[in-house]
Amino acid sequence: MATASPIVIRQLGLQDYTEIFLLMKAFTDRRDNLTRDEIWFVEHNPVFTQGQAGKDEYILVPGDIPVLKSDRGGHVTYHGPGQITAYLLIDLKRLNIGVRGLVSVIEKALVDTLACWQVTAAPRSDAPGVYVTNGKKIASLGLRIRKGCSYHGLNFNVDMDMSPWQRINPCGLGVEMTQLADLVNPAPALDQVMRKLTSHLIAGLGYNDSELVTEKLILTDGY
Repeated sequence: MATASPIVIRQLGLQDYTEIFLLMKAFTDRRDNLTRDEIWFVEHNPVFTQGQAGKDEYILVPGDIPVLKSDRGGHVTYHGPGQITAYLLIDLKRLNIGVRGLVSVIEKALVDTLACWQVTAAPRSDAPGVYVTNGKKIASLGLRIRKGCSYHGLNFNVDMDMSPWQRINPCGLGVEMTQLADLVNPAPALDQVMRKLTSHLIAGLGYNDSELVTEKLILTDGY
């Protein structure tokens, strides 16, 4: 893996899904072989998103929460405050890593992060994501690859309102969702979990250094 330049870490706070979605696509369309890889950390305002495999019957009772189409892989999922969403904008060709390899890096980073709070978890071979020992799902994955580069990423339930999950069939699996706050008492702070996850993602991608950027992105920033 090539790791000469530090990976850029952006902490974007609470954002609407559509704006970040457009920024990810624009970033990927405009990047070249000199563009540094980035990971964007964000919380989203409540929204259901349907991936490319999403089926309308998986959306049970959306109510007042909007439902948006997405070009990521996977089915339907929920985004909301108290959930870590990490978008991985990675040049896979440059790192010499395949899609399955990237999925494994993400899943291992989540498993290792949960282990910091003595929570045992593992991926499933038949359904991307991370599941705790009682079979409940705590993190979801969905990626899109364009020009050999990834965007979209992961959702990690930390300390959120879980009731909207009852309005959908998450990922079409009929699986029950959980969060870190239901497994650890007291629940760790979101930024503490984010720091641990960041370090595991960076290491898994083969980077030795990172640059933290906190400025808000807008479409006129050259993206």
